[in-house]
Amino acid sequence: MEKADIGLIGLAVMGQNLALNINDHGFRLAVFNRTTSKVDDFISGPARGTRIIAAHSIEEFVDSLKSPRRILLMVKAGEVVDKFIALLIPHLDKGDVIMDGGNSLYTDTTRRVNTLQQQGIIFLGTGISGGEEGARNGPSIMPGGNKEGWPLVKDILQSISAKVDDEPCCEWIGEEGSGHYVKMVHNGIEYGDMQLICEAYQFLREGLCLSVDEIADIFAQWNEGKLNSYLIEITSHILRVKDTDGEPLVDKILDTAGQKGTGKWTAINSLELGIPLTLIGEAVFARFLSALKSERVKAAKLLAAPELSFSYSEQEKQVYVDAVKEALYASKIISYTQGYMLMREAAAAYQWNLNYGAIALMWRGGCIIRSRFLDSIKQAYSKNPQLDSLLLDDFFQQAIATAQNGWRKTVSRAIESGIPVPGFAAALTFYDGYRLASSPANLLQAQRDYFGAHTYERIDQPRGQFFHHEWSN
Repeated sequence: MEKADIGLIGLAVMGQNLALNINDHGFRLAVFNRTTSKVDDFISGPARGTRIIAAHSIEEFVDSLKSPRRILLMVKAGEVVDKFIALLIPHLDKGDVIMDGGNSLYTDTTRRVNTLQQQGIIFLGTGISGGEEGARNGPSIMPGGNKEGWPLVKDILQSISAKVDDEPCCEWIGEEGSGHYVKMVHNGIEYGDMQLICEAYQFLREGLCLSVDEIADIFAQWNEGKLNSYLIEITSHILRVKDTDGEPLVDKILDTAGQKGTGKWTAINSLELGIPLTLIGEAVFARFLSALKSERVKAAKLLAAPELSFSYSEQEKQVYVDAVKEALYASKIISYTQGYMLMREAAAAYQWNLNYGAIALMWRGGCIIRSRFLDSIKQAYSKNPQLDSLLLDDFFQQAIATAQNGWRKTVSRAIESGIPVPGFAAALTFYDGYRLASSPANLLQAQRDYFGAHTYERIDQPRGQFFHHEWSN
C-alpha cells in the first residue's frame, strides 16, 4: 500500500475538516484517533471515497507514513499533547516531524521544541485559525519552532492555507514557541474585536433603540467599507436569523460568554512584559463579568441607573450611527496597535525574529480577524520594519484623527447614559495617554519615593541618575 505524505491525529471537527482539506490538495493522509470508532465513522462518513488511510493504533499509524514522517496533532492543548508525543516517540526516527495544530500555550511549545530537539525529533508549534470553515476551505497557519522542519512541511501547509491575491496565508514565523505566540496574540485581538462589535451593537440597541433588523442592515453597510471584516460580516448574518417564533434568535441566547483561555494568556503575558494591552484586557474582563449572570440580575433591581436619558431627534440618528462606526474603527486600530506592540516586546524578550508585515499578510485570509485594513498594516511595516507603533504610521495617524470626534461622542454619550463601553473607553484612554508627552507619573514617582524611598529621576538631569528626597522634613 502506498504510504501517506502526512498523518493527522485527532478527529474532532477541526481535525476532520483539515483532513479533508489535505486530501483535496492531493496529499495522501493517514488518520488516527484515541477513540478508534471515530476513525471508522470518519472513513465511512465524511471521508468516504477519499484516499485517506485509517489507522487503529499508534504503531499502524506511524508505519503508514513516508519517511521523514510528518505528523499533525489536532488534540486538546496541554497534557493531551504531551501524552501523544510520549506515545509517538518510541516509534519515530531522527528527523521526523511532529506539528501541534492546537491552541497550545507558547511556553509549552518552546519546552517541547527544545526537549524533542535533544532526541532528534523536529517539533513545530503551528497556530491554525479559521474555525471549522477555515479548516475545511483554507485557514491562516502560523508555524514556528525548529526551523529544520519548515522545508519538510512548507508545501503541505501552504497548499492547504487560505490564499489572498494568490499568496498563501502561511509563512514561517520564527523560533521556539513563536508560532503559537502569534496565534495567541491573534486570539487576543479577536477577543477585542468581538467585544467592540458587541459594544457597538448594545449602543445601537439600547441607546438608539434600533431594532435588530435595523442593526443587521447597519452592520451589512459597514462591511462594505473600511470596517470590512469576517466578524462584521457574520454579525450582520447572526442578527438576521429568527427563532421558530419569528423573533431574533440572538435575543434567546443566554448572555454569559465562554472562552478557551487564549485571550487571558495574552493579557497575562502583557503584564509580564509590561505592555499596556488595555483593550484586550477589558475584553477578557467583560467575559468574566458576563459570567456573573445571577449577580447581575440582582444588581439590576438594586443599583441606580443615571438620571440622564438618551434622547435624540430623527436628524441626529444617522449622526450617532456614524459616530459608533468611527468609535468601532478607531478602537479596532488601537487593538491591533497594542497587539503589535506586544509582539515587538516579545520578540525582543525571547530573541525571536518576527516579520510583522508578513504576519499581517497571514491574517488577511482564513482567520477570524481577517479584515480589509490588514493591508494597511502590511504597508506600514513595509515602509518601516522597525515601526514602534502603528499609531506613528501616517495612514493610522490620519485614520484616528478623522475618527476621533465620533469616537469621543460615542464614549461620552454612553457613559452619560449608563451603557457600558469598556473596550471603546479603554482604547480611547490608551490613545489619550499615548499622545501626551507628559503624564502624571511624576506625582506617582514622588509618592513612591515618599513612602518607600524608591527614588526618582529628574527632567533636568541625565537619564539613569536617581534621587531621593526627605519629603517629611
